[in-house]
Amino acid sequence: MKKTDWPIRWDLLLRYRLIEIIALWEGRLTTNHICHSFGIGRQQASKDINTYLRELAPDNLVYDRHLKGYVPSSNFKPMVTTGHVSEYQDLLARQDSLSDTFESLDISLPESTIVRGPQRVIKPEVMRAAVAATRYGRVMKAEYASLSPAGTSQRVLEPHTLVCVGQSWHLRAWCESNREFRDFALSRFRGRPETIRQRIRHTIHQDDDWNRQISMSIVPDSRLNSIQQEIVAADYGMNDNRLELTTRAALAPYVLSRLGLNTESRHPDPMVQQLELANEEQLGLAESARERAIKAVAGLC
Repeated sequence: MKKTDWPIRWDLLLRYRLIEIIALWEGRLTTNHICHSFGIGRQQASKDINTYLRELAPDNLVYDRHLKGYVPSSNFKPMVTTGHVSEYQDLLARQDSLSDTFESLDISLPESTIVRGPQRVIKPEVMRAAVAATRYGRVMKAEYASLSPAGTSQRVLEPHTLVCVGQSWHLRAWCESNREFRDFALSRFRGRPETIRQRIRHTIHQDDDWNRQISMSIVPDSRLNSIQQEIVAADYGMNDNRLELTTRAALAPYVLSRLGLNTESRHPDPMVQQLELANEEQLGLAESARERAIKAVAGLC
């Protein structure tokens, strides 16, 4: 989201984001979109659109009398969204989730189906403790289950960030036992973690892998023929058959895992693999850290 020169109320921001997402990805915005999504009247919805155009993005939308709605202008520029299709996909996912609960919900979005995998089970008391510890910079004491070595143990953690990886949540924290920053799956905490008043001594600024940015060069699998490589490159919006991704060193293994890339071995079938990492040697990812992160994604540690 881009910063504006004036603060936007949370409820207005949500409506402005809907305006941009629907206009950009569906090509036609009406007051019905806002009315049905937020339960407000047509007059208020019309006011929201006019205020968005007057104070935030005067040149973004044009009213089309034939379509009886607003369409994105030729120089449309996202102001409160990123302009990525994932935002529209998230909107569809929320509609799908709400419609499962409220069958009579009437939202003017296309029919869609979301393929959902099993969710890792995270207890509310675990998430509450993690949120409190990260928000207030407090130490967290908890019982943690691990597969390697198998069993549970008491941990004293100094968390600084919650990380979402697909269907899983992790806590980035300094571990007193291991004397280093590690990732801890929230689904592996047992009992009722305790957030104590003691302030953390190892802060986010001391987490070298968290603060170190690395660039990964992703290319089509070299075993594919030129036409196949061009198709894969177009899938990911590559330039010259190369996609540069910048991320924190601590998060790089998760990014690679989600792309189906295993730096130790690759799938024997290039039609399945499709991608490869072109600059593995320059990344400087510690072997142990990479292995732990990959295992954390798979739920092995």
